[in-house]
This record gives sequence, structure tokens and C-alpha cells, in this order.
Amino acid sequence: MNQPLTVPLDALHRSLGARMVDFAGYAMPVQYEGIIAEHLHCRSHAALFDVSHMGQARLSGPGAALALERIVTGDITGLKPGRQRYTLLMNEAGGIVDDLMVANLGDHLLLVLNAGRKTIDATHIAAHLPPDVTLSTQFDRALLALQGPDAAAVLQSLIPETATMRFMDAIAVSALGTRLTITRSGYTGEDGFEIGLPASHAEALATALLDDPRVKPAGLGARDSLRLEAGLPLYGNDIDDHRNPIEAGLGFAIGKRRKMTWDFLGGAAVRAIHDRGPREMLVGLRAEGRVPVRHDAELFDHNGVAVGRVTSGTFAPSLDAPIALGYVRADSAADGVSLRAVLRGRNIPMLVTPLPFIPHRYVR
Repeated sequence: MNQPLTVPLDALHRSLGARMVDFAGYAMPVQYEGIIAEHLHCRSHAALFDVSHMGQARLSGPGAALALERIVTGDITGLKPGRQRYTLLMNEAGGIVDDLMVANLGDHLLLVLNAGRKTIDATHIAAHLPPDVTLSTQFDRALLALQGPDAAAVLQSLIPETATMRFMDAIAVSALGTRLTITRSGYTGEDGFEIGLPASHAEALATALLDDPRVKPAGLGARDSLRLEAGLPLYGNDIDDHRNPIEAGLGFAIGKRRKMTWDFLGGAAVRAIHDRGPREMLVGLRAEGRVPVRHDAELFDHNGVAVGRVTSGTFAPSLDAPIALGYVRADSAADGVSLRAVLRGRNIPMLVTPLPFIPHRYVR
């Protein structure tokens, strides 16, 4: 059995008392003092997440934006320098190879790929590039995410250049003895920043951020409950290469201009689903009681007919209630529809609920 890879902050995580788990082939911290405490601290102050297992890559060359547009859903040629965009990497059948962030840093595009897909993504992207466009993977770089309402004030005290950043801004800056890439977004639904930097400088930055009393370390457990409250999909659970953007509720990631031509890989298949309507849809679900309904639980309508499955489920600390995402038949996907899940032989009432479960607090 292969040993999991380590992230640059492995020793720091262990010194902070993290419980480590194998995730996407890496030893990663799942929690420190506890998932609920870390979750609530992120919502009220700021949490520092190590997401160095994710893949960073540079796409460069005179036709980089146009080349990437051929295989993603977003408007990349229209992405201005200093801005980033959420988009979907597609296959020929209209399935989602990955969801990713693309930032225009002027002389190149910065791509951030999901950990479990980064090698697959790099191969897929490279296979569709013309000779004058180069993909350079930077999988050895560290990536830290500082999230929460105090994140901006904390980061500005260390890196003043972040003070003028807005939601979805992206900058490259020299600070703290190295070159950093910084974006402002957030997979938690909170305001936040993602900081890419050489692995050799990661511990110094993490320590400086954690020295601020407003910041606490948070692991993958809190990251999952935070993103689920924010109604954000997780690749491998809620979306995969057999799911299309329309049924996944990600139609917003198809740029307006792209919907005029559907000229991306798999575009014709996605357009057909868009025009006829999806057979299934990803919806939010609130469960009755206190016990969360987890991934792969089957969902039934009031007649006992199976209509779908849960894809992600957890207890939501901010709501003090269990929540879930799941795919259901389109005729059962309206807000307010009552369904039930079977959990260890018990029927658990589930209510289709608008997403997100809690409002996003991005700084626009």
C-alpha cells in the first residue's frame, strides 16, 4: 500500500495537534480542536485552511485564453487581467471533467485544479493545446486559504496590496521574501483569499497568519460543512464526468457569449439538455431531526417511488440542523417538495430547499 504524499505544512499540522487522514492521496488535516468549533470560528472570525494538495498550473502563450476556451464553459478571452473566473473543464459527451478557477495574471493564466483530478486535468488540457500554448504544472507549490469575515483585515496587516482587492480579483505580488499569487474568493461562502507560494515559504506565512488571534487553523471537516452550507458542489460527490452543467445547477458557469455558440468541447450535448430541460437536478435538502443523511442514501417521493440519491450530507453547525445535496427527478426538484430518505431502516423526511442554505458573504 502506497504511503500518502505530504503537503509542505505537514509538520506544522502535526505540531498543532491535527488529526490527519488520507485524502486524494495526501496526508491532510481533517480537524484540530473539532469540526464544529472550526466551522463556527470561520463564520465569525477567520480560519486558515491548507489546500496545497490542489493543483496549480500556468497556461502561457499568445493563444492561451482561446485555447482554454475550446475545452471550458467560461468566457476566458474576455477575462481581464487581474480577474479570475470559475469554470468547468468538459469532455466530448458534455460531462464535467473538473471544476476549476482560472485567473488572468497578465502574462499567463493561473489554473487551480481539484486535488484528485489535477493529473487527469493536466493530461486532458495538454491534449487540446496548439503548439504555441504551454501548460506548466506547479504541483509542488503551496496553497493556503484564509476565510472568514476577519480575513481581509488580517491579510492586509501582512500584505497591504490586498486592501483594494474585490471578489474574484487576482494579483501577483512580492511580499514576505517571496513571490505570491493571491485571489479573493472562497469555497466556504465567506469572504476570503487563496495564497499560492513556494513550498519553502509556506510555514513562515502560515505561522504569521496564525499569530493573529483572529485566525485559527481549520481542517477538511470544517471545509466540507462550510461549503455544503454555502451550497457549493464537491467534485466526485456532487459533480463528475458523467454529470452535465445544467442538471448540476452550474449553468451560470457557461458564459453568456458561450451560450450563443456552444462552441466548447461537449457544447452540443450540453445545449441539447439546456433546450429540452434536464431529467434530474441537483437540489438542496433539509432533513428532519438531528442525524445527517449521508452520500448515496436513496430518496423517495410520497408514493414510495425512488426519485434520486443524496450526493453530500452533513450536520450544519450554522443552522443546527442536517442538510444535504442530491440529484432528484426534475418533477420532484421544486422547492418545498417533501421526500424521504431511508437511514438504517428508518424513514427520514427531507424537504427540497433553496440554495444556498446560508447567504454568501463575498465582498463584491
